[in-house]
Amino acid sequence: QLRLVESGGGLVQPGGSLRLSCAASGFAFDYYTIGWFRQAPGRAREGVLCMSSEAGRTYSADSVKGRFTISRDNARNTVYLQMNSLKPEDTAVYYCAAVSRLLPFTQCLSHLKYDYWGRGTQVTVSS
Repeated sequence: QLRLVESGGGLVQPGGSLRLSCAASGFAFDYYTIGWFRQAPGRAREGVLCMSSEAGRTYSADSVKGRFTISRDNARNTVYLQMNSLKPEDTAVYYCAAVSRLLPFTQCLSHLKYDYWGRGTQVTVSS
């Protein structure tokens, strides 16, 4: 059974950093597209970063460029979201998601393209 579990969320001050983890079980990341999404109260789910597992290429939303990066550890079957220079507007529940095909970058930040989701982890940026 395919499962994604996020961890690493918490409360951080503006300008701080957090690293989120997404541990996968029941499948390997090869030939999957992995995405990180977030949803703040009253707002639509927003694509943050995605990775084409086979090619290792990444794509990020403009709102996080230069601050957030995505990486993976194949041995641990885990994907990470490193978040630096956090802002209050980054406050949201963060989700990882996977789909068993390689999405073009024009689509990989669309939550509608993903089949498997974790339950999310809360990130709060506040002083």
